Amino acid sequence: MPELPEVETVRRGLVLALEGKRLSRVEVRRPDLRRPFPDRFAERLKGRRIRSLRRRAKYLLLGLDSGEDWLIHLGMSGRMLVGQGWPNELDAHDHVIVGAEDGTVVRFNDARRFGVMDLVAASEADAHPLLAGIGPEPLDPSFDGSALAKRLAGKSAPIKAALLDQRVVAGIGNIYASEALFRAGISPTRKSRTVQGERAAKLVTAIKRVLNDAIKAGGSSLRDHRQTSGELGYFQHSFAVYGKEGKPCPACRSKTGIRAFVQSGRSTFYCAKCQR
Repeated sequence: MPELPEVETVRRGLVLALEGKRLSRVEVRRPDLRRPFPDRFAERLKGRRIRSLRRRAKYLLLGLDSGEDWLIHLGMSGRMLVGQGWPNELDAHDHVIVGAEDGTVVRFNDARRFGVMDLVAASEADAHPLLAGIGPEPLDPSFDGSALAKRLAGKSAPIKAALLDQRVVAGIGNIYASEALFRAGISPTRKSRTVQGERAAKLVTAIKRVLNDAIKAGGSSLRDHRQTSGELGYFQHSFAVYGKEGKPCPACRSKTGIRAFVQSGRSTFYCAKCQR
């Protein structure tokens, strides 16, 4: 599933393609994705100007001049692909297509149909069931070691599991949790409540750096992720530990190499020598 860097990459592509533009044509080609589309979905989008595009955790929120937010979750395989001119032929998995007044066209392609789209009053967006209770944005300047330490205090769960908990911090998934813990030198099995003080500050620095590095690389394309241009992301070529089981640690070159085990139902990758 796309994590924060992949969704942020898509957001930035959509800003260039759609911000400030009016939607002149909308086609919805099925009644649902993971959930049914809202009532009169195409009708409520058509003619609306997109005033803003923001991201909350792994969700996109396109602010409309109607006072509603168009909420989008890419699901497992969703792609927002930008082109020019209404296509003569559409892919079987192009489920929503919108055209702007200047000829820009965006296709939402979702082979597995795990994506979600909804329309919600902008003033009530933060209370939407999919967004309510989500933790702080890790790239926000106010998110620092102290803020993370407070959210981890008293938690006995492993720190890797805590980072995947969207109520603790928003948008971090399996890939970037493993990479950030490696950069911070923290074992994925360490109890969350022990990540305090300097250790918490070091982890926040690692989280911010790995997320920003991934955004600059267009995200990670392991299977489905594409930028709005259709290009792959490239951060997978910079992984230090994720998917590197058995390979030498890039920091210590330990003969034991990168290890892997299943944690909270997800594969965790780490260096036992570097991470404590």
